[in-house]
Amino acid sequence: DHRCPAMTAPRIEIDLDKVQHTARSLVDRLAPKGISVTGVTKAFLGTAPLARAMLSGGVSALGDSRIENFQAMRGFSVEAPSRLIRSPMLSSVDDVVELVDVSFNTEIAVLRALSNAASARGVTHGVVLMVELGDLREGVMPDDLQRLVGFALSLPGLVVAGVGTNLACQNGIVPDAAKMRELADLVRAAEERFGIELAIVSGGNSASLDWALATDDVGRVNDLRLGESILLGREPLHRQPIAGLFTDAFCLVAEVIESKVKPAQPWGSVAQAAFTDQPPRTGTGVVRQGLAAVGRQDVDPAGITPANGITILGASSDHLVVAEGSGSMAVGDELRFDVNYSALVRAMTSPFVSRTFIGTGDRTPAAALAR
Repeated sequence: DHRCPAMTAPRIEIDLDKVQHTARSLVDRLAPKGISVTGVTKAFLGTAPLARAMLSGGVSALGDSRIENFQAMRGFSVEAPSRLIRSPMLSSVDDVVELVDVSFNTEIAVLRALSNAASARGVTHGVVLMVELGDLREGVMPDDLQRLVGFALSLPGLVVAGVGTNLACQNGIVPDAAKMRELADLVRAAEERFGIELAIVSGGNSASLDWALATDDVGRVNDLRLGESILLGREPLHRQPIAGLFTDAFCLVAEVIESKVKPAQPWGSVAQAAFTDQPPRTGTGVVRQGLAAVGRQDVDPAGITPANGITILGASSDHLVVAEGSGSMAVGDELRFDVNYSALVRAMTSPFVSRTFIGTGDRTPAAALAR
């Protein structure tokens, strides 16, 4: 299950019990409102122990944007309802109908290809039709939704499983009560026109939690696609911790490969650096500077927070430049960093960052946080 030897660096340390606890907490809070949770696995490439921790936490389905991640989970016998939450590529429709139960769609050409692929295999494939509500990523315009529903209903091999929307990813548009009412109205109009009942009304991602947890009336929404909130215990709108959830289930560990006293400021004629968004260096005199064997190829440096008073000075492809805090920093020491969602996605994607697992993901940690 992608396990690696202990003490390999750089590595991500993953507490499966904390992930399971956070999933269970969100599932239990949303269930009384009639909302089920699709656990989104794309940030960790469908890694089987993490997918199983989500399932142990009660998520009703697993969602991912990459068909390769579903292939990986199948290879490790992860069994769960599956949802492709990015519109399928035309070149991948055969794999889609083989590997996933439901895909999210916006294009007539793709729906027609899915229909042909499903009919050829003698199977039925579910589709959720996505509607654009202002964030300007995927989705048909609201006035076009009924036409798309009618077209999908006419195709053999397909069943219209539901309607969904996505907000707060591309342009930060908030999934508030007004947006969710608009989605509910569109769903009701489609159901009335075609005499159907849509089983899935997917009201967005982790950014929809602020609305869902605060309201007593969620309307027709009965599904949320949760990734960041389960993995990091935060809501994406303001990146604030969610009460009662763990925010430290993941830790990046990197090894120090150089530790020397150097001037606080560079010297010489200045041109562009390898990466032009380096923060300006501050301070005067000298500083105990360290290099850690991790870089932009492995992680988003802007998304990691060091412990022990360490300050990040910059990063290149393969080096993280840091300044010593209150303690000493020797070659061979390990530095620990909290990660945000951007850093987590890149670290879990890098082939150079290994993974170690803590716990089993099938029980709640004894010391559950109450933040």
